[in-house]
Amino acid sequence: MKSKKASSLIKHNNKIITPDIPNFSSIISIIKTAKERIVKTVNTEIIDLYWQIGKEVSEKTKKGGWGKSVVEELSNHIAANFGNMRGFSPQNIWRMKQFYETYQNNQILSAVLRELSWTNNLMIMSRTKKDEERLFYIKLAIDEKYSSRELERQFDAMRYERAAITETKSKNLPVKQEIKERFLDSYVLDFLNLPEPHHESTLQKAIIVNMKNFLLEIGKDFSFLGEEFRVQVGNSDFYIELLFYHRGLSCLVAFELKITSFKPEYIGKMNFYLEVLDRDHKKDNENPSVGIILCADKDDEVVEYALQRSLSPVLIAEYTAKLPDKKLLQNKLRELNDLTE
Repeated sequence: MKSKKASSLIKHNNKIITPDIPNFSSIISIIKTAKERIVKTVNTEIIDLYWQIGKEVSEKTKKGGWGKSVVEELSNHIAANFGNMRGFSPQNIWRMKQFYETYQNNQILSAVLRELSWTNNLMIMSRTKKDEERLFYIKLAIDEKYSSRELERQFDAMRYERAAITETKSKNLPVKQEIKERFLDSYVLDFLNLPEPHHESTLQKAIIVNMKNFLLEIGKDFSFLGEEFRVQVGNSDFYIELLFYHRGLSCLVAFELKITSFKPEYIGKMNFYLEVLDRDHKKDNENPSVGIILCADKDDEVVEYALQRSLSPVLIAEYTAKLPDKKLLQNKLRELNDLTE
């Protein structure tokens, strides 16, 4: 009796040929891509539908013919005609009206809204007051592909205010603009649940354990390569605390963690690491490595002086272990803008 393995063999000119094992990966890839397009198309149509309904209701109410009772009647009529179709409660219809009225006169914003889910659109609409802020969160949610929960955390962590502060502070730093745009002046690490006081090793271990949330905070374009990444120079070994790769910048990114205030001497160590990475680890098609020194605190004037003669792309950021106070951040941003005017 022939075994299954033997029966799968084919003879040709007295030579045994083993058939190729089918590879379905290309078909799976095609299906996944098609599903993504379908989901995107459906979402676009839903947002466009809500926009059109919002426009219609807005125009009817302005003419004085439609009010609360009419919208309730409309909701019931839709349910009767489309079998209790979800998303057309009176409350949601009023939100469609608000959605249209919020963006109808802004072509830039209205052009990108259809790339977001209805939940994310509602969150941005309800939690922002200015078009500039709305555009920031819309682009952020699209670029980072945020779920509603992830987007909500960015609001709680005051991402817009922190990005605006970073932009103002980084104007005089000797680093390429495309690099400055990818990093923040401060990072909110409330999800680490750090004790006070804590050691650098505690901070590093907490980041490793909570790497998914850390990547959400620093940006989804980062890929984590390792902790205590060993580099060798001569007969000595050195260890980079956290090493990442940034797809958008096409470069290695080294993180050094400090639980103290920034000190100028930290830059010398980081420059050494970046030189080693560029000489021995960077690929020919990649850009020069970037260094981030993450400190508990920093004096901006000291940072500016320390970086002026640095030949490598190094940025200094601070971290906080709790969610920032919105009023304090807004006041800080206002003060910075007053100084730069």
